[in-house]
Amino acid sequence: MPGDAAKGAKIFKTRCTQCHSVDAGKNGTGPSLHGLFGRHSGSVAGFNFSDANKKAGVEWNEAELDKYLTDPKKYMPGNKMAFAGLKKDKERADLIAYLKDATK
Repeated sequence: MPGDAAKGAKIFKTRCTQCHSVDAGKNGTGPSLHGLFGRHSGSVAGFNFSDANKKAGVEWNEAELDKYLTDPKKYMPGNKMAFAGLKKDKERADLIAYLKDATK
């Protein structure tokens, strides 16, 4: 299902910016998402990831993000992200469409 990046930007603003940035080198409570696609889990310099995240060996792409964003704790048990997930397929597709553009 193709996502709507404009709707995804709104989701990012309301659900993600408390912890994450799309700017390079700007970590917050969560790591910067700049360069997300193709990056391996637990690999942002200067961010203290959980062992679960560092050892997961996930290469982030649309399919993996969709699974992760559905239920982060179930997808990667032991990670520190305090986010219950996005249960609606369309919201995840919209957010991923936004992230594909905004994190380059």
